[in-house]
Amino acid sequence: MSFHVNNTPGIADPISPWRFCTAPCMDWTDRHCRYFWRTLSRRSRVYTEMVTTGALLFGDVASHLQFNDEEHPVALQLGGAEPRELAQCARLAEDWGYDEVNLNCGCPSDRVQNGRFGACLMLEPERVRDCVAAMIDACSIPVTVKQRIGIDDQEDYGRFRDFVGTVASGGCSVFIVHARNAWLQGLSPKENRDIPPLKYDWVIRLKREFPALTIVLNGGLTSLEECTDHLNNLDGVMLGRAAYQNPWLLSRVDSKLFKTDDPLRSRSEAVNAMIPYIERHLAGGGKLHHVTRHLLGLYSRQPGGRQFRRALSENAHREEATAKTLLAAVELCAISDQAVATARH
Repeated sequence: MSFHVNNTPGIADPISPWRFCTAPCMDWTDRHCRYFWRTLSRRSRVYTEMVTTGALLFGDVASHLQFNDEEHPVALQLGGAEPRELAQCARLAEDWGYDEVNLNCGCPSDRVQNGRFGACLMLEPERVRDCVAAMIDACSIPVTVKQRIGIDDQEDYGRFRDFVGTVASGGCSVFIVHARNAWLQGLSPKENRDIPPLKYDWVIRLKREFPALTIVLNGGLTSLEECTDHLNNLDGVMLGRAAYQNPWLLSRVDSKLFKTDDPLRSRSEAVNAMIPYIERHLAGGGKLHHVTRHLLGLYSRQPGGRQFRRALSENAHREEATAKTLLAAVELCAISDQAVATARH
């Protein structure tokens, strides 16, 4: 199958809604994580963990879809392969107030392979086309796709391009591309995030051939400098592990990528911004570690960072843990920072 393409290069739109995104990460990007990230950046687009259609159609909808108003713009990522079911879930996403619904075509885990969705869908472009068409008919919010560049040992740019072309014919205009193959056999999900080689050039070529589509790059990005470079050729970038492991990186997204003021000036301000949220969570019966597990990397590579992480890891799960437990961990950083400064003088 082939498609007529336009070879005019695309330049990233500085106000594109997808200019900078945080990735959907299983077991990480819950509503507490997303709230924390939003305190660091007003302009980032945040994504939920993948939620399967079965979980929404046969489970507790509220437990999966509840989020904080402060998270906007926020996208719901869905896992599924049946157009009718995905359409129902897309309608739910809109009803619950999400700004976007994203179809997962990139996860290679055993769970998705058993259900024949996620990365398996890259072998069925016509099915994906029908899925996005049904979702678009069911809601008025953007329907997007997150995918890989291929499956297993496929080394065929044309097949990757034609997948995007086929899905785009169903009405999808935004593609978030993790620039690695997904290995369905032989690699764990963790290994799938590191071992298959990155092919950024394929994604840039795709944008040049489909300039009308919004193309967002994901995979291996670790700094805002890299993001800035890729935005010369692409519409957006998406960071996952780098943002989670070193969340302070997000605190400069607004100024560096959007030329607007950053909301916070220091890590201590970030902690203070979370205290009212934590107190509300505790008052509602929640536990401190539900929130603070997402803050463990806040002082990464800073004086006292290891002590901060250890203090939270050891104490935040305790029944008696409160916001003061977090503030006490921060004090360890202040003490360590003061010791370093004293040693320098």
